[in-house]
Amino acid sequence: MGYGDVVFKKGTKFLVTGAAGFIGSNLVEALLKKEYFVRALDNFSTGKFENIAEFMNNPNFEFIEGDIRELETCSKACEGIDYVLHQAAFGSVPRSIEMPLVYEEINIKGTLNMMIAARDNKVKRFVYASSSSVYGDEPNLPKVEGREGRLLSPYAITKKVNELYAKNFYDLYGLETVGLRYFNVFGKKQDPYSYYAAVIPKFIKALLKDEAPLIHGDGLQSRDFTYIENVIEANLKSCTAPKEALGEAFNVAYGGQTTLLELYNKLCKLLGKDIKPIHGEERKGDIKHSNADITKGKKVLGYKPKWDFNTGIEEALAWYRENL
Repeated sequence: MGYGDVVFKKGTKFLVTGAAGFIGSNLVEALLKKEYFVRALDNFSTGKFENIAEFMNNPNFEFIEGDIRELETCSKACEGIDYVLHQAAFGSVPRSIEMPLVYEEINIKGTLNMMIAARDNKVKRFVYASSSSVYGDEPNLPKVEGREGRLLSPYAITKKVNELYAKNFYDLYGLETVGLRYFNVFGKKQDPYSYYAAVIPKFIKALLKDEAPLIHGDGLQSRDFTYIENVIEANLKSCTAPKEALGEAFNVAYGGQTTLLELYNKLCKLLGKDIKPIHGEERKGDIKHSNADITKGKKVLGYKPKWDFNTGIEEALAWYRENL
């Protein structure tokens, strides 16, 4: 674990929004293992009860079923909370292109509600999920904070607006905000069944069923696949980071670069499969190459990711074999 050295005083209270989702439920699990109090908020629009069912009898766990689009719900959730880890959002670039108004309501208005609630309840720090999609069409690799391009999707716009509001709330109201630009996170509990499922669970599900998965484009597009344990570390270290972190956004990745074909071949090898994938059209709004410079996070947050792609994919695969 890269976050074993992050210690909070006994009785520290966390709020995790989007707690029934992939990243949120993993954060809840990590915090409960450290015996902190966790209040969870989710409306099950994309999250699943099964992701948090195991926590329901834990005396340090409290669940609120509610929607971040309702300010009153956000305010109630933030009462008595020390740190907010805000993960609630609608993901998926393709879906955002289909329904931009929904993304405006959830990702922008919902996050703004959460910041207002955190401010009014005097929360110590508000750590929120941003995205590597904010780099848009900026062609240079690796992706460096402060060097962004033209945004390519409504989803990317919502995440950039979140960052602008977070900086503004720190400057205006003193709400301590830290943004985390996630790069293609993967790991246990990531949903393989959704039409908008991420590529790793989608590939694994197909291969376990001896089906040929669809690859959009030539498969040479590359991603900085980031194992969930690295994301947990970034969230916890953001809560204790020094003043230089406030109002800022940081890349959260391992710093690697893997093409979709390399990913697919790796999974085939690990699963002992020999199935040719199907190639389809490129997707609108997709970034061709993604590779993160994590220097800023290392320096300011003390972020030191321990899990590379190869180690993480074997762990993830072991989970899917047991749970699919």
